[in-house]
Amino acid sequence: MSLTTTAQPSKNELLKERIPTLAGTIAATLADPAADRFSEDDEQFIKFHGIYQQDDRDLRKTGKKYQLMIRGRIPGGVMTAAQWRVFDGLATRYGNDTLRVTTRQSLQFHGVVKAGLGPLIRQINESLLSTLAACGDVNRNVMAPPTPATSPARAQLYADSVRVAEALAPVTQAYHAIWVEGVQLNLEDPANTGFTDPLYGATYLPRKFKIAFALPPTNDMDVFTNDLGFIAVVENDELLGYNVTVGGGMGRSHGNVTTYPRLASELGFIPREQLLAVARAVLTIHRDFGDRANRKHARLKYIVEERGAAWTRAELERRAGFPLAPLRPYRFTTTGDLYGWHRAVDGSQFLTLFVETGRIKDVPGRTLKTALRAVAEQFPQTEFRLSANQNVILANIPDRDRAAIDALLAAHGVKTSAQASALHAAAMACPALPTCGLALAESERMLPGLIDRIEAVAAAEGVGGEEIIIRSTGCPNGCARPYTAEIAFVGKAPGRYQLWLGGNTAGTRLNRLFREVVKEPDVESELRPLFARWRDGRVPGERFGDFATRVLLPEAAAVSTP
Repeated sequence: MSLTTTAQPSKNELLKERIPTLAGTIAATLADPAADRFSEDDEQFIKFHGIYQQDDRDLRKTGKKYQLMIRGRIPGGVMTAAQWRVFDGLATRYGNDTLRVTTRQSLQFHGVVKAGLGPLIRQINESLLSTLAACGDVNRNVMAPPTPATSPARAQLYADSVRVAEALAPVTQAYHAIWVEGVQLNLEDPANTGFTDPLYGATYLPRKFKIAFALPPTNDMDVFTNDLGFIAVVENDELLGYNVTVGGGMGRSHGNVTTYPRLASELGFIPREQLLAVARAVLTIHRDFGDRANRKHARLKYIVEERGAAWTRAELERRAGFPLAPLRPYRFTTTGDLYGWHRAVDGSQFLTLFVETGRIKDVPGRTLKTALRAVAEQFPQTEFRLSANQNVILANIPDRDRAAIDALLAAHGVKTSAQASALHAAAMACPALPTCGLALAESERMLPGLIDRIEAVAAAEGVGGEEIIIRSTGCPNGCARPYTAEIAFVGKAPGRYQLWLGGNTAGTRLNRLFREVVKEPDVESELRPLFARWRDGRVPGERFGDFATRVLLPEAAAVSTP
């Protein structure tokens, strides 16, 4: 669907068509000290610049309203120690003194007011990172495996992920003009009114577009939940190419059965030299066939589901100019991170630190934010890597520095071994309340305490200490990838959640709705009999998600069938 069809385009499409530079009146608002917020139109444009206008919903009645969330674009989640210091300082000076690791290997700032926005983004760019295209109807942050332990091919894969990120970046001059030069583009200038991005076109994509690379046997990227996935095929430590997956996505809406989560379809294998051509081809399929009238139906997954994988592959091959080869064999065994100290293939060491719900902050007894700042200052060769499970990896550490880093972290109450229980280590949550305007229920603030309660139930039923992947979101949009979890809580209203069961540890199976509404205080009574049945009815070594799929979900479906 395009703007030339008879369907009425959405408001967002008309905005992009009217101001294809994405400049809006952002710079003018920044320069106006009397303006405390961006206009409704500019709220849509600033997303392309990596910014969401929000408010603290806990403070609405006090009149303290508008604040901003800013997201970095950090391909593969890799940062230098110098870049980490910049982000840390900006969070303290302009934000709420926390950094949040996102599920797409980025960092978010929360609580930024308009006056601090310009300096913050300018300094991010001076650090040689960016916020451009971290949000908006474009390709978002490209994800790549952060753990350096398994194969030398990881370095080649990371290089490929950066190439894709650069090739698919929008080229509008508005970003540099606003955030680096501090000027408002002249929207009447024909050069601006007639601007067309050479890849995206004048109206960009119908919705967001997400890409991930994965390196088997670890699927820490949840590659099948992305619009476009590249699964590495490695032989004798050489990266031969990628199996291509297309059409994944998590978002759905309560009460709207035409929206649903979907795992990507496997289409075929490509050698490395065909990577960029395939990435551009898939993105332009979304650009040209996506629904521009209904944003809830605008993701690439609906094109693939409705037209079919065979059509998608044929269209990809037509646009790329070559056929895809048959899929190569691979196997995923886990979606989790490798916690603690480990040896990398280059001989250096790396440390994966657990970050509860991705929030890097100082609390009494565990000053994680200050500790990471100290590591960046005292060990400047350290590479900071962000995981898609919301954790932080300190990489490129020589043997001589391990003991000193251990001591530094311990002095701040940060453990490097036995960092978290099995349930906490496998859990993930979106921010939700109080900052996300879409949130219907708590998530980040709720989940750690709920995990404690679930652990007590599991222990009482004889299944304590076993890993179960548990994820929560404050709404059905799926930012914490709930629909591949073994247990997921999806917010419906304050204190009320849908209960989804049945994902697997490899990230290759969607879960299914088990209960339409569970009150948060009733979670223990809901899970206790399920854990007891798992204990008594499992086959040897069977995980909860597999048991739920085999036993609990068929029963639930039979009960609900008229």
